[in-house]
Amino acid sequence: MIRFECDYNEGAHERILQRLIETNMEQTSGYGTDPHCDRARALIRQACDSEQADVHFLVGGTQTNTTVIASILRPYQGVIAATSGHIAVHETGAIEATGHKVLTVPSEDGKITAGQVKAVYEAHRSESSPEHCVQPGMVYISQPTENGTMYSKAELQSLFETSKKCGLPLFVDGARLGYALASPDCDMTLADLARLCDVFYIGGTKIGALMGEAVVILNDALKPDFRYMIKQKGGLLAKGRLLGIQFETLFEDGLYLEISRHAIDMAMRIHDSLEEQHIRFLYESPTNQQFPILPDVLLEKLRSQYTFTFWEKVDATHSAVRFCTSWATEQENVDALARDIARLMHESSETRELAEALV
Repeated sequence: MIRFECDYNEGAHERILQRLIETNMEQTSGYGTDPHCDRARALIRQACDSEQADVHFLVGGTQTNTTVIASILRPYQGVIAATSGHIAVHETGAIEATGHKVLTVPSEDGKITAGQVKAVYEAHRSESSPEHCVQPGMVYISQPTENGTMYSKAELQSLFETSKKCGLPLFVDGARLGYALASPDCDMTLADLARLCDVFYIGGTKIGALMGEAVVILNDALKPDFRYMIKQKGGLLAKGRLLGIQFETLFEDGLYLEISRHAIDMAMRIHDSLEEQHIRFLYESPTNQQFPILPDVLLEKLRSQYTFTFWEKVDATHSAVRFCTSWATEQENVDALARDIARLMHESSETRELAEALV
């Protein structure tokens, strides 16, 4: 079985595994206070061009989103997000479980706009009795989005400026951040992102690490006591150096972007091969997630050899699915997928032509 359903099927990059072996018998202090975490923080600050940034290491994405959001919001506040946002659809109500409502706004491509943020803010202000409604307290986006689309630098700047005017911190979920930054369509750097939000995180779990996310806090008002929140949410790892070593390895020689580019190359190989078959896409994604629209009968046959994610029904006989590449995706598997889809499309076309001829 060849797997394309997610970007965390494999373990970790071999350089990370080697570093973990080399440092295995070191004795260090715990909870992220060790030299490896310190060096990883320094490398991330350098990449962000922000020496004053606070950097914290957590284990996974849901834990990170929950901890960051709970640290920012007051008990009566909620977080603005797209209806398709990860915190709204794929985290089992984790945000709501902390007592905070996700205030969703419609989105066709996974992105939200500055105008939508302002509208939510103004709608609450115009309430005759606003204390009876959840108060918007922050804005959540992901880069790239759940649909593989990306914010441009101009879009992010507009969103950040509007959020600031409304007094709403902007939080960027970067679980797949490397796959955005490595895309040829991306017009921003990590340093640009660090200037255009209040807090974001750099995903490691989906990009070469065994596990781990690096939270980068830029807004001074959000920095105090964040470690208390990490501990309370179960995220303060005793063997914190295991996270520090991984991010130290990912950022010391440009490995993070290097392996992210590989995933993009493989995704574009899938995209281009399917486009040659005149296959349409639900979203035009320039990142590692591709969403082709394929005949249901073809998908059933494809499932005997490949795993992928159903996304949505498009019509009575077609569905959009997601093929996801990663830092470790092998080109031979991508080419096999492309060949099999082309073969099945050809067979389907021949069957249809024969049926029409018999009629």
